[in-house]
Parts: sequence; structure tokens; C-alpha cells
Amino acid sequence: MKKGWLIVGLAVVLIGIGGGVFFMGQPGKNVHISENGLSYVAKVEGKDFYIYKDGEWKSTFLTGVNMGAAKPGTFPGELAITKEEYLRWFKQIKEMNADIVRVYTTLKPAFYEALYEFNENSKDPLYIMHGVYLNEENIAELNDAYANDEKIKKEFIQDATDLVDVLHGNATLPKKAGFADGEYTKDISQYVVGWILGVEWDPYFVNGTNKANPDKKSFDGEYLYTKEASPFEVFLAEVGDEVLSYEAEEYQMIRPLSYTNWLTTDMLSHQNEPDVKEDMAIVNTEHIKNTEQVETGLFASYHVYPYYPDFLNYQPEYAEVKNEDGSINTYKAYLKDLIKEHSVPVMVAEFGIPASRGKAHESIYSGFNQGGVDETEQGKMLIDMMQDIHDEGYFGGLIFTWQDEWFKRTWNTMDFDLPDRRPFWSNTQTNEQHFGLLAFDSGDKKSTVYIDGDVSDWNDKDIISKNQNHSLSVKSDEKYVYVKVEMPDFDFNSDQLMIGIDVKDGQGNTKTADGSLNFSRPIDFLVNINGSDNSKIMVDAYYDSYYYQYGEVLEMIKKEPMYRVKNSGLFNPMYHALSAELALPETKETIPFSSYETGKLEMGDGNPAHKNYNSLTDFAVKDGNVEIAIPWQLLNVMDPSTKQIMDDLYQKEGIEAVSVESIYFGAALVKKGSTESSELTLNPYSWEPWELPTYHERLKPSYYLLQEALLEYTK
Repeated sequence: MKKGWLIVGLAVVLIGIGGGVFFMGQPGKNVHISENGLSYVAKVEGKDFYIYKDGEWKSTFLTGVNMGAAKPGTFPGELAITKEEYLRWFKQIKEMNADIVRVYTTLKPAFYEALYEFNENSKDPLYIMHGVYLNEENIAELNDAYANDEKIKKEFIQDATDLVDVLHGNATLPKKAGFADGEYTKDISQYVVGWILGVEWDPYFVNGTNKANPDKKSFDGEYLYTKEASPFEVFLAEVGDEVLSYEAEEYQMIRPLSYTNWLTTDMLSHQNEPDVKEDMAIVNTEHIKNTEQVETGLFASYHVYPYYPDFLNYQPEYAEVKNEDGSINTYKAYLKDLIKEHSVPVMVAEFGIPASRGKAHESIYSGFNQGGVDETEQGKMLIDMMQDIHDEGYFGGLIFTWQDEWFKRTWNTMDFDLPDRRPFWSNTQTNEQHFGLLAFDSGDKKSTVYIDGDVSDWNDKDIISKNQNHSLSVKSDEKYVYVKVEMPDFDFNSDQLMIGIDVKDGQGNTKTADGSLNFSRPIDFLVNINGSDNSKIMVDAYYDSYYYQYGEVLEMIKKEPMYRVKNSGLFNPMYHALSAELALPETKETIPFSSYETGKLEMGDGNPAHKNYNSLTDFAVKDGNVEIAIPWQLLNVMDPSTKQIMDDLYQKEGIEAVSVESIYFGAALVKKGSTESSELTLNPYSWEPWELPTYHERLKPSYYLLQEALLEYTK
């Protein structure tokens, strides 16, 4: 659809076919109009990024958050977040003293309507960095941006130009599975300060495009051109030129442009990177230049995390960069290297730390790990990383991410759950689900149980067994199985509380290997509350999915024939893998296979309302009461919402799901110095399956720490 333009006084008015009128802001206040008639709200000069506010250009260090498209019970392709939710989140983000929200793809009209309404009622607007996504299934299938009659490139351009219309409130998108649709009537173009096009580039896709198109050596467009570019960089330039051209011609508007990039496809050489894939391809956007037509300029944007790829741990010179206190800072070291490669301003468009129980990578010097981090520590680490980004000359940093994402997977847990049911429960063992500053806690208005020693969360209907020595209570929700044992005779400093759990019929141990405990039915898991430092959950060796995966299937750890024997009496500590064996090419070192004990239980206060709150709390002990929160996945439950557990690993020759009706629990006390065998009687616990989860929102402690820290960058 072609548009007609009228310039009336200080307002730029777009009159569309059918009489619709779209206002594009007020030049002189928040939109600048150049001598060439192009309007824009942001621009690049030198190494600085400027935003036009209140009639003048202002350059400040930009802070903000990335925002996903999903909430509990939905996949991102459903785009189910409501206008009311967006309005609430925008208010919270702005109150955190952030400037920017980055989104990755076209969203439903609710997002743009909410942003328009929020900014219309705000003295200081919330700005957007907007992305355009690529179909990653096409990338995996074609492995070449120009294959199949340039299918990937054409779809990329079509989605981007459609988005231009969306931003100007002048689009109607048809229904298409996995994509946004609807009527877009709100012009938010004055709040979009930049494009960040694309995804974290698959190195095989980059090299595949380069290999298949050797003649694509250069591009000379009206807005962008290339210099010494690879075919893949030519592809990016062609797409960027189309985006800039379309908006300039159709709306007489232009904005700074960038492309997503990350450490895997940066232009640096990482000589000690053990994974060839992580250093095999280069996307150098310095080879993409803008013509004089692009008054707003180009910038570079990267996703930079402190724990991955592995060269961040093992590149020798990175260990030489230190903080003022003498601690090694490999994150800062990389930032120093990267920015030297650029003549344009650079933004860290993604950085983050997940506040999850489970973890998948470690930063060996700093402890800035991918998981295993408490929510308060998450905030402190994000503040430190933001400071590094600022100090090394980047013009902004965007935290990943605003809200937790239940649908996500992680490489070391993804084989132990059901992919199509991930959004319906919260797996704290999967770190990717817990990067957010906004938590989605299970329970309608509050959590089912707060592990804090206060047993007012419990009542008599939760009791599944009771005798003269103790009572045992169990309940559950979308995140945990909760266990409470009331045992007045339990001396936490000297005794051990043993809790047996039977998940899978037809297997398990009827007693411990040393004969100290006997069970009324075979059990699969044994929880041992043994002081503040030695408490843990253990698994029947036969039902040990970690050993099965990495010992029997992948052969990365030593094989143990006895683990294949049913009712061996052996209970293994529970582990998660962190890394395969690594061969470092530069230093010629071999780093052995690594893992950590995920079954180790942490004592603390798990109530967010309390001063000493620790989000990693597993159990609390007070006045003869023991409260425990056990993540579903630690019980080999693959989907609690449909009551699916892990089947017999050896009989099925793999990890498969099977339905279960009940899980059995029992408790026994082992007194210090006792040589008598203890009997542990188990009783059933069942729960109702669910189709949609219940949850409530909670701002993490990291949010409030950032709220104070980010205030420094607004001055």
C-alpha cells in the first residue's frame, strides 16, 4: 500500500488509503527532521549513540532488558502475553531506571498498543531496540541464505518490511502459525531507536552460505555497501539495505541499524578454544558500510556471556586481566579485545546470569556461572558485568532477560523431560528457564509452601503417615514436591533424617547396601538430612539417569556393572554434567570430563519476604520440623502435569516416559551412634494433573539491586 504525506506545522501526518491518519511524533521534541527530509529519533556519531529528547541530542550509557514472547503455559510462537501484562511490565522496567526494551521479532498488536499507551502517559519514554527473526528450521535445512531461490533472504526481507509497517501503525498481518497477526494501528516509530537484525548465527550456516556463493563478493546499495565482505556479510548488507530503503521511501524515516552477533562468529581468533565449531566462522559487520543516505549510521551488537564458549576460561592472556581487588576477570578481558575491532559504537545486546538451581557451565575464575546462582547474587553479578561493559567503552548493555521462560531447555537436562510439556511446569534444574528479573512462581497468588521453618503453610490434610515418633506430610505444585517431617526427637546436629521415595514400580532397593535401613517397598530415592553441609538426595544406582546417559550411552565416565543390577542396595549421589573432556589446542592441556553434585541440598530460608531469603534453599529445620522442596526432575519425573516419569532405563534401552498414579514416601530417624537397623514404611501420595499451570509474578531481589545501580547511568 502506498502512502501519501502531508507536513503540517510541527506534526508529521500520514494519510493512508481509506482516510486513516497516523501521527509520527512531534519534531522538535522527540523526533528530529534533517535537511534531507528524513526523520529519526536516534543516531550514531563516532563511538557514541544519541537519542533525540526534548529538542536536543543526548548521549548516555543505555541500559535495558531483553523481553521474550512467552509466559507460563505457552510457547513463544503463541504470543500469548496480554496488553495488561505488557503495561505492568513496562512500568516496572521503567521504574528499574532502564531505558530500553529489546524484542526479537514482530509481536501481536497488544505489545505496540501497550507501548504507545505507556509512553503517551510518561514524561520519559521507554525505547525499543527491535529485532527481526529468521526461521531456524530453514537455516538447518538449507544451510545457505541464497538456496532455494533465496528463500531465507526473501523471507527475512519480507518480515522486516512488514515490521516497518507495524511500527508505523499501518499493517494488517494475516493469521500464520507461529507468527504475529492482527491489525496494527498504533504508530510507535518515534520510540524505536534501532534495528538489531537476525539471530545468533549458526557457524555452519555462515560457512555454508560462503561456500555455496563464492561470486557474492560485494554489494553496492543505496543505503549500504560492502568492503572486503564475505558472501554471508553481503547477504546481511542486502537485507539491511532493503529495510532502510523501505522505511525511508515509504515513511521518510530512518534509524540506526545493527545485526545480532555473538562470540561464536566474532572476528577474533580464539587459539585455545577446544570446540572447532566455536571458532570456525566469522561475521564481521565492519565490512558493511553505510552511504551518506544513512544519516543515523550503523552500530554493532553482541551477545556476551561470562561462561561460554570455553575459551573464556582457557585463553591464557584473558587470565591476566584483573579487577582492582586482584581477582581475574575474563569477561572484561574479552570486552577489551572485541571493542578494538570496531570503528562504530558497540552494544552488548545480551548478557545475563540465570538464578536457577541447576547449572550448565562454569566461569572458573569468577563464579559467574550458568546457573547455581542465588537471585541476590544474580543481581550483584549483573551489576558488575554492566559496569565492565560501561568501563570498556560500549554504549549500552541489555540484560537477558526480563521474565523467566518456562518453555526453555538446557543441554544437560533436555533429555530428561518432555519437550511439548515444558511450558506447563517450572524446572529449576534447567537454568535457561530462570534468567529473568521477573519470576513466575508456582501457585495462584502465593507459593504452595515457603521453605522457611514456618509450618503454617501445612495442615492436617497434607499428612500421609503418622505414628508416635513422627508425622510425614507431602504436597506439590508446578515446581516442587514438598515434604514436611514433624519429628520432635530429631537432633539436627547429630542425627540423620532419612526419607525414602518410591517413584517407579518394579525396581528400587529394598534396603541399603550396609543393611542399616530396610524399606516396606523398594525405593528409588533416598533423602538424607545430615546437618547443614552433608544433606543430599541420592538415587538407586539402577535408576541413575546421569550415569546411564554418560556411562552407558555416551561412555564419558567409567562403566560400573553393578549399577545395572536391580535391588543392589546402592544409592548414588546425583550429578549433572558440565562439560565433556576438552583438548585445548594452544596450551596442549586436557581438561577432564566435569560434573557437579546437583543432589546436594542447601539449608536456608526460601521465603522471598524474609531478609535472609536465599532462592537456592532446599530445606529448613526449626522446632523439630523439617521442610524440604524437591525439584520434580530430581525424582526422574519427566512431566508432572501429565504424571509422566522415567521408565526402566535398561529394559527400554533409553530414556522413555511412562505414566504413574502415585509416589510413595516414608521417613525414619537414625540416631547418632546407633547400630540397629531402621525400618522405613512408605505411604502413597497422588496429585491432580493439570493442563494450564497456576503461577504468580514476583520481582526478584536482582531487580531491586539493579534499580539502584542503574540510577547511576541516568545522570
